[in-house]
Amino acid sequence: MIYDLSGKRVWVAGHRGMVGSAVVRRLKREAVGEILTAARHDVDLTRQSEVEAWMAANKPDAIVVAAAKVGGIYANDTCPADFLYENLMIEANIIKAAADLKTDKLLFLGSSCIYPKMVPQPMSEDALLTGPLEPTNEWYAIAKIAGIKLCQAYRKQYGHDFISAMPTNLYGPGDNYDLQNSHVIPALIRKAHEAKESGAEEMVVWGTGTPRREFMHVDDLADALVFLLTSYSGYEHINVGVGEDVTIKDLAESVCQVVGFQGQLSFDTTKPDGTPRKLMDNARLMEMGWVSGIGLREGLSDAYSAFTKELVKL
Repeated sequence: MIYDLSGKRVWVAGHRGMVGSAVVRRLKREAVGEILTAARHDVDLTRQSEVEAWMAANKPDAIVVAAAKVGGIYANDTCPADFLYENLMIEANIIKAAADLKTDKLLFLGSSCIYPKMVPQPMSEDALLTGPLEPTNEWYAIAKIAGIKLCQAYRKQYGHDFISAMPTNLYGPGDNYDLQNSHVIPALIRKAHEAKESGAEEMVVWGTGTPRREFMHVDDLADALVFLLTSYSGYEHINVGVGEDVTIKDLAESVCQVVGFQGQLSFDTTKPDGTPRKLMDNARLMEMGWVSGIGLREGLSDAYSAFTKELVKL
């Protein structure tokens, strides 16, 4: 163990999001001294002065930067300025304040979209910055790349123990089910449920159904992040994935089976597919001793159960 969480004050920035709430759940199984959280009315993470004041008052020993503005292809493609600016501000403010306060440990959470669109598969950590990004989410990707480089810069210049983890596509409790702004699994879950409830004979899926994607349950990610907090201290970012991918068509069929929708699938080819394939090379993480524990079918069942509990809020 490189960093012992026992008795430490750990701030989960973005604790109300899908990833942040999963990290909070996972940390409750550790002997941490206190899990720190901050709501938006407590501190605006895009405002440097507010972040500095909150951190100076609360003095976290370790930080997980899970706060971010996130969304699917449509949201990224139509709001590029928002995705670039807000994510740059959030990460820069937190990382800078952590450095100034000499915070023991910081883990920055990135995204698999940092890798080039046509990168060889599976995507290894050293593929970063080797080619053009996927145009539909390059703004978000650029912000996340900047976060990685900022952590590396503070490690190189000042010796701070700041690390970065790059998760694959995520899903699970706390997801966003808005059909315009959500990622593929929550969108499919909602579509399949509504199609089943209405007795529809057909469900429309965006794109051709041919792109291949890797999907990880958010509780699996949280377990990996706690593992990295305690077991990794290095300059390079670390991929976090399950090591397997599926086509969007196969995924849609699995979602329909879990939900119980028995109609036909059709594919709207006027909608963008995005990157043809995204599969993380998670060899470095596996070599450290961590492996995924939640399979896709099990994870989809859990995600659908969580969705049905959220229906009253939609």
